Amino acid sequence: MDRRLLSVFHAYGGDPRVAAVARALSWSGEHGALWLAAGLTGAAADRGRRAAWLRATALTAGAHLASMGVKRIVRRPRPTHVAPRARTAGRHSFPSSHAASATAAAVAYGMLGAYAVPPLAAAMCFSRLVVGVHYPTDIAAGAALGAATAGLGARWIGAGHG
Repeated sequence: MDRRLLSVFHAYGGDPRVAAVARALSWSGEHGALWLAAGLTGAAADRGRRAAWLRATALTAGAHLASMGVKRIVRRPRPTHVAPRARTAGRHSFPSSHAASATAAAVAYGMLGAYAVPPLAAAMCFSRLVVGVHYPTDIAAGAALGAATAGLGARWIGAGHG
């Protein structure tokens, strides 16, 4: 089922416009870069809640690091039945670190009112299927890890007054 679902999503990348957007999202999410930059931008722009933004950014980074740790334990190889449309930083696919950091950012920054982040995070998760570098279960596990990380830190994000 995992292979078939990946093949369905990967087929959308046959459209060069879709492939270009998916590659751009994948590139921008490498090592959580887009989400870390968004959190730091939030901290700079929202002086009254700077500390909350920094805590949310720390949770986003923590979700990314946790996913990398799980990858080292599980060591699931990346899909080979589809041609990848993007380069990857590593050989292992479970869980998706892109999905972990994107979902953590969606939850954490969403708590701070950044309502544009969740749809962008979802698009990033799907982009990893379109470029063919993750199975759907990799995405689901990464998203669950990211949501859990940010959810567990929700009280910490709101701690204090800035």
